[in-house]
Amino acid sequence: MLMVATTFQGFSRELPVFLAQLRDNNSREWFQAHRAHYEAVLLEPAREFVLAMAEPLRARLGPDLHADPKVHGSILAINRDTRFSPDKTPYKTHLDLWFWHGGGSGPNRERPGYFFRLTPESLILGAGMHLLPDSALDRFRRAVLDDTLGARLDQLAQRLEAAGPMQKRVPAGLPQEHPRADWLRRTGLYAETTQSIPQEFYTPEFPEFCLKTFARFAPLLQWLVEVLPA
Repeated sequence: MLMVATTFQGFSRELPVFLAQLRDNNSREWFQAHRAHYEAVLLEPAREFVLAMAEPLRARLGPDLHADPKVHGSILAINRDTRFSPDKTPYKTHLDLWFWHGGGSGPNRERPGYFFRLTPESLILGAGMHLLPDSALDRFRRAVLDDTLGARLDQLAQRLEAAGPMQKRVPAGLPQEHPRADWLRRTGLYAETTQSIPQEFYTPEFPEFCLKTFARFAPLLQWLVEVLPA
């Protein structure tokens, strides 16, 4: 397999500063005036980072993982969709990256994956699905009810402190008093860790730092891959 050379040397210390400034000046006029800085301290290093992650991610965590160094690929767009939101600020004030499992060559948020979020103050790394699409919810709930798969989920969730959005009650047609009723109420499943921005973030060792963290959550991702349709 052809290896892709990268020039990733770490993110700039200016990136968290830029995100904080964007949070304080969240307007199209300010962003356009600082677009060159956005590309220099966020976009180009993010592309280099995704490239640096691609081969080791697939080699160590699974050959069906995608690392696409494009906006609307593994780099989520910084523009916000404000059509249905009361918050009309036009830009996100964090950097989101997404490495998804299967689902073809395009970015697929309806598949499990590993995620990365950088805010001005913190780094979040995790795995799973924040929201299960309707097409996956039935499979997920059947797995929760399965003696073997459900028991594995309980063990993983306890060990990794897994979470997910929760409905007020168990959906109709499902056992209301089941021992895993709380999981039947869930509409997503993920585990994550939040920390202050580590020193490795500014160095070429940062991909390895992320890979080690992702590896902790790999059993949860594999559980989702096993129970959800390809």
